[in-house]
Amino acid sequence: MQVSTPGRICLFGEHQDYLGLPVIAMAISLRAEIKGEKRGDKKNILHKLDLGDSESFTLDDLTYTKPRDYFKSGINICQREGLTFSSGFECEITSGIPIRSGTSSSSAIMVSWIHFLSRMADEPVVWDQQKIGELAYKAEVTEFNEPGGMMDQYSVAVGNIIYLESEPTLSIQTLNPNLGTFVLGDSCEPKDTMGILSRCRDSRIKLIQKLKHKNPNLTIHALNDQAEFSDLKEDEIELVKGTLRNRDLLYEGLAELEKDEPNHELIGSLFTEHHAVLRDVLKVSTPKIESMLDAALDAGALGGKINGSGGGGCMFAYAPNNPEAIAEAIENMGGKSYIVRGDRGTVIM
Repeated sequence: MQVSTPGRICLFGEHQDYLGLPVIAMAISLRAEIKGEKRGDKKNILHKLDLGDSESFTLDDLTYTKPRDYFKSGINICQREGLTFSSGFECEITSGIPIRSGTSSSSAIMVSWIHFLSRMADEPVVWDQQKIGELAYKAEVTEFNEPGGMMDQYSVAVGNIIYLESEPTLSIQTLNPNLGTFVLGDSCEPKDTMGILSRCRDSRIKLIQKLKHKNPNLTIHALNDQAEFSDLKEDEIELVKGTLRNRDLLYEGLAELEKDEPNHELIGSLFTEHHAVLRDVLKVSTPKIESMLDAALDAGALGGKINGSGGGGCMFAYAPNNPEAIAEAIENMGGKSYIVRGDRGTVIM
């Protein structure tokens, strides 16, 4: 059995989904794969070929022994869904997605793992892509009480471009504009994903709670009246306004992406404005990423932004025209470039 799942970039809504705000994400043509078969015993052996590492454990003991013990959590979540496993697996894991760089490499592997387990259980099931994304989210985020949202798991499971709302109920709309090529640029800078997510999430959740204490009916979805900010400090007002601007940029982007022929220049400018808020208000960019973005724009990109939690990792440039020149410009700034397009979600090969 071989399963393939894409990475993803966040077009709009970066650092917003864990606040209950919507996001627009695109699966990209860099993919992770799990290839494996059943063993004659209850041992699971996972060969991580790109890392030159292996992991093993038995089905008789699925107790977590490390933070983010994802392969065990995937099995535990599937068992709670009613699946049974009388034998373990031996698998090879490979990935063309940059690791620890904000492009959902771990979620692509988790989605592949859940998909693999569903088809290799004692009584196989055929879950749809949205169900696989849901279970991957549980296995990766809720199982370990981590601060991320659900964009990563759903976007790589479903594929292409999705508009995802998590409140008041989960809703996923597939978008199919012909956007053409993007250039993903990996800064190769290490980043503290959990630390950044916690900082950006916790500070704003406290602010929202502070506003709700004054007005219990207030929601982040409808907040526009600046009179609500009267009790906030200047830096708190800037943070709330930045969050609301990114919320509104998403809706501007959504209106354009719903068109058969979107305005590519407008979309590019919206990416760049979204990045400005991430850089200046949430302060998640780095000098190297700024130099890569500037070089991409100088080479003809229509826009771009940091991708993922920030503090390192990747950026992307919107490059429907001449992506090779833009990729070269990013490389000249010390980044590693990938020319990518939208791609399908998780599939059995």
